[in-house]
Amino acid sequence: MAVMTGMADAIGRYLDLAADQMKLTAGNMANIDTPGYKTQGFDFEQEFASALQSSGSADYAGPRAAEVDGLVGRPDGNTVSIDRETMLLAKSQLQFRMGISLLKHEFGTMMSAIHADK
Repeated sequence: MAVMTGMADAIGRYLDLAADQMKLTAGNMANIDTPGYKTQGFDFEQEFASALQSSGSADYAGPRAAEVDGLVGRPDGNTVSIDRETMLLAKSQLQFRMGISLLKHEFGTMMSAIHADK
């Protein structure tokens, strides 16, 4: 029997998006020397809102990554900036850590409610 709350489900979706962002960033970093490679990304806040709206349904298939506009390309056409990707990776790691802390708090609250009679 799985015991989940709406908040725990939302935090789970948040953690999934943070992990997706880290994977995408790692992919961009891996392609830093690939001629013509265009940096991929997604709007975290917009994707999180979409994930929450599709709560409880299988309609949400994950973030829609697209080429990031407005980045300066090198002569070989590659638009990956190691500084930008490092900053995004650090941001995603902080988001993930925050999500873990929120999830621990949520489950701690549930455990307190379960053991309240003791």
